[in-house]
Amino acid sequence: MRLRIDGRAVEVAAGSSVAAAVAATGAAARRAVRGEARGPLCGMGICFECRVMIDGAAHQRGCQIPAAEGMEIVTGAAAEAGAAGGGAAAGAV
Repeated sequence: MRLRIDGRAVEVAAGSSVAAAVAATGAAARRAVRGEARGPLCGMGICFECRVMIDGAAHQRGCQIPAAEGMEIVTGAAAEAGAAGGGAAAGAV
């Protein structure tokens, strides 16, 4: 199935979680305060390290949500890059 992650078209296998789709692209789900790349830790929705924006809804736990055709995903890493440049995604995730 096809979806978009940080504006890039991505193909993922049916049944993949959003977190798995993000990880397959090599993107960080978000960045720590000091700038270190962060990603899923627990895989069961407790740690919140996999938070992404999905179809405009912020703070979604990617490890708990199945990827769907046409989904638009914005990682925190991309949102923070937009914030640094004053983009519209600033602080979104």
